[in-house]
Amino acid sequence: MSGPARHRDPARKERILAAAAELVARRGFHAVSMAEIGAAAGIVGSGIYRHFDSKVAILAALLDRVMERLLRNATRLVQELPGDRSALAALISDQIVFVIDDRRLVQVYQREIHNLPDEDRRRLRRKQRHYIEEWVHVVVGLRPDLSDVEARTAVHAAIGAIQSVAYFHSGLPRERLVVLLADAAHACLGLPASPPSRSELSSAPGA
Repeated sequence: MSGPARHRDPARKERILAAAAELVARRGFHAVSMAEIGAAAGIVGSGIYRHFDSKVAILAALLDRVMERLLRNATRLVQELPGDRSALAALISDQIVFVIDDRRLVQVYQREIHNLPDEDRRRLRRKQRHYIEEWVHVVVGLRPDLSDVEARTAVHAAIGAIQSVAYFHSGLPRERLVVLLADAAHACLGLPASPPSRSELSSAPGA
């Protein structure tokens, strides 16, 4: 007769992912072992394998989380907000908050996606294209003078401008950093910037 089923603790899984993001961002994917990730997450022995069967599986889960969060928020913002201008301001704000608050995840995504198997990379690239598509739809509404390719190029430039601070600690107050990044993103899109709201400025801890 078999014993009671084992239940995986979701808090443990979160600790594993947080520890992996920190270690991989600092040292690189190949320099970090499963044992080190487990130790940093407070899990001894083989307990980490109850949640992930390999280091690649941890990386895939981390990067999936990045794109799922961005795509989910983008889809909701574009559907719910009235007008392209407010939707664009919210998309820019969401990207800024993500980059400031989850700097380590941005670093891991940019540097380590090539370490995933082809199937995982293709899945993430599809999600990334869908995310970009949400931006392009809004930008074309505000810049009808742009072709589709020009709008996509401008969107990539705007997101790149925001993500450029993932490796740069400016020491600026959060409020000032948010404004500068929003201005840079709008400039890449050739559109005037809207002042960020109070909630956008204070939605997360300082940079």
